[in-house]
Amino acid sequence: MLHENEIPIDEAVVGSLLRAQRPDLASLPLSPAGAGTDNVMYRLGEELLVRLPRTADKAPSLRKEQTWLPRLAPLLTCRVPEPVHAGTPGAGFPLHWSIYRWIDGAEPGPGTVRDWAALGTDLATFVRELHGIDLMGATRADELSWYRGGSLNACDEWISAAFEDCRATADAGLDVDALERIWRAAIALPEPSGPHVWLHGDLKPTNLLVARGRLDAVIDFGALSVGHPDAEHATVWDLPAPARRAYWDSLNLDDHTWARARAWAVAVGVSGVSYYRNTFPAFVAECRARLENISGTAAAAP
Repeated sequence: MLHENEIPIDEAVVGSLLRAQRPDLASLPLSPAGAGTDNVMYRLGEELLVRLPRTADKAPSLRKEQTWLPRLAPLLTCRVPEPVHAGTPGAGFPLHWSIYRWIDGAEPGPGTVRDWAALGTDLATFVRELHGIDLMGATRADELSWYRGGSLNACDEWISAAFEDCRATADAGLDVDALERIWRAAIALPEPSGPHVWLHGDLKPTNLLVARGRLDAVIDFGALSVGHPDAEHATVWDLPAPARRAYWDSLNLDDHTWARARAWAVAVGVSGVSYYRNTFPAFVAECRARLENISGTAAAAP
């Protein structure tokens, strides 16, 4: 359990939901397929994936995917999840849930990617395509108004608390003072003024799938929103320097955008370390690696 209000999920719960709502699929083999901070996944047979939210506040993200992914998918080169069933509360599980087509692929890493610059360019291409899609009447409101598409300043209170927590617990290896200086410098910059765009919201490596070393699919659109693009670029600090450089060059990002993006990377990293320190060590390790990459880069360069 990662959250105090988390709903227990296991294979028995998933099996009950399938028998009640999709009896035609209930006899297929079911096996764990991973879990993130927001959802728990099970592979269903060879072709399907069941995704269930951990808490009530995460359930609207799945309904959002069911609404928007079929509209966005035809306009993107990379594969994205295809919803095939919108599950409803029942059989001991009180939230909405989803079934998707299974997408084969591997997480980018030393064993799956040889040309990191090419991956950085691929990711930039996906971002350019997504940000260029017409909003189709969507606005930054309700479920499409996630915080990462907004202002750094609006998050300062709780990010500052995360800095203080990391400082008080003396997280080894983290230069909290230097990271906070990066944050403070960015929130002193002018606010972004460009148009709102579609945002994936969480393009970290665990949400990217590669095939033959190149980006092939982007998954988990639970953070899909409309807003300013700065935070979209933050997760490139999860990637090696050649990928960051290629991403920067491909999108031709200006220094202020890059500085705000790096501040978003700091914010998500320190808050992740603070919140999940005792419950999700793998995610904390991801956050720490990101923060260490940031500490090792110059102020404006990738």
